[in-house]
Amino acid sequence: MGALSASPWPIWGIAAAATAGVIVRPFAWPEFVWAIAGAALLVGLGLLPPADALAGVARGTDVYLFLIGMMLLAELAREEALFDWLAARAARIAHGSATRLFGLIYAVGVVVTIFLSNDATAVVLTPAVAAAAKAARAPDRLPYLLVCAFVANAASFVLPISNPANLVIYGSHMPPLLAWLPRYGPPSVLAILATYVVLRWSQRDHLREKLSADIEVPPLAAGGVMAAAGIVATACVLLAASAFGLQLGLPTFLAGMATAILVLACARKNPLGIARHISWGVLPLVAGLFVLVEALQRTGATDRLAAALNSLAHRSADGAAWAAGVVLALVCNLMNNLPAGLIAGRVVAQGDLPEHVRAGVLIGVDLGPNLSVTGSLATVLWLAALRREGERVDAWRFLKIGALAMPPALLLALACAFALG
Repeated sequence: MGALSASPWPIWGIAAAATAGVIVRPFAWPEFVWAIAGAALLVGLGLLPPADALAGVARGTDVYLFLIGMMLLAELAREEALFDWLAARAARIAHGSATRLFGLIYAVGVVVTIFLSNDATAVVLTPAVAAAAKAARAPDRLPYLLVCAFVANAASFVLPISNPANLVIYGSHMPPLLAWLPRYGPPSVLAILATYVVLRWSQRDHLREKLSADIEVPPLAAGGVMAAAGIVATACVLLAASAFGLQLGLPTFLAGMATAILVLACARKNPLGIARHISWGVLPLVAGLFVLVEALQRTGATDRLAAALNSLAHRSADGAAWAAGVVLALVCNLMNNLPAGLIAGRVVAQGDLPEHVRAGVLIGVDLGPNLSVTGSLATVLWLAALRREGERVDAWRFLKIGALAMPPALLLALACAFALG
């Protein structure tokens, strides 16, 4: 699609207002209401043809399938008490030590993010951590729940599958796994360690509390075992899909559906009971954001951004890499890393950029969201999971921690990536 000849300001204004609504949630309305309202307004005012809006929605098909599969696995695990069992095991291993429980949760979060993606950490791990903190009788569960949000972004570029944004940015030019690991492995390790150190230090007062060590581990029923096997099988499927350069949405969806059919058939449960508890509002939220990005594309914004980045890269590749990483890290917190990643992916695809400029883009999109609660789709999913657990996080509290945790992780990862070339 070509750029619109009319003024782009109405589109920019509506996209900005809709994004602000997603971030601020006026009247406590769900995030998806504001994304859908912005998309509908663009179409209703004739600023975006319906066919283009539908094309924008269709671009998100892989993301929708991925999220459905992950949310289905998470709800099955919850329903079959897998989370309760894991929580009790974690609390017992901690032996009443808050710092040990905190470190254990962080390590598990790293593993889940690497092999199941940052969105899975938000959806699958958050309920388990809430149950673990409850089982250990922690006076305040939030310090442990914060781990799920921060580690989901900090560990999100260890592998290509660790964050769907990685696939968006590289598109059909994804490096082989053996090329990816030496390029992004060391920067990832630095980001993970830096985030842990800052997060651990920021929560030091809460982690002095003594937890209960008298934890009874409930037996794990057959349904829970099958749910756990389904999650492990899904991780294997995603690794295989990544190795063959396939999109992740359909394999994740099929793995989730297969696990659900097996578990529900053996337990003879009504699937509607599972479906009622899934956060379906995430899907229209993502669809609305895709439409907003489609409208921005028609204004020619991505063409101008691509030209500017190419021009900067020709003058100074290192300067372009640093600028791309830092600017995108901040932009993700203004408009969420899903639309920012979509725009960045289109900008990168239009230019012949040095590899370390592309690395700067990817690291900025992946790590930048650790600044605020609305920086990434994973954090939005985490917020939804918190609400289900009866928890609320103050945006200012998150921002104060994020302002300490995000910059050192970002700068260390960027510096390492550029040193590796």
